[in-house]
Amino acid sequence: MRNIRASLHSKIHSWIDGIGFRLNASQVDQKKKITTNHYFFETFNFFEKQEKGHPEKAQFLCFDTYGEKVKVNSLLDLQTAFFDNISQLK
Repeated sequence: MRNIRASLHSKIHSWIDGIGFRLNASQVDQKKKITTNHYFFETFNFFEKQEKGHPEKAQFLCFDTYGEKVKVNSLLDLQTAFFDNISQLK
């Protein structure tokens, strides 16, 4: 399972780099050693929560077109939410 999560982290970061997402904000909790990154592109936002030195434990969260939370379990989850959101732009 550890390799799958590390692979998910790698795939998501490769994809967001290719699309052109920008890092909007980054917060670090020194006590818990957790970094929360906020990425955005146009009107789409998502968050990454990662424990220092453990990319396989990274958690991703985004929002669908109605503002509902979507937990990202695969790259497809993130891509679906992203393209749904972008398709709403006029």
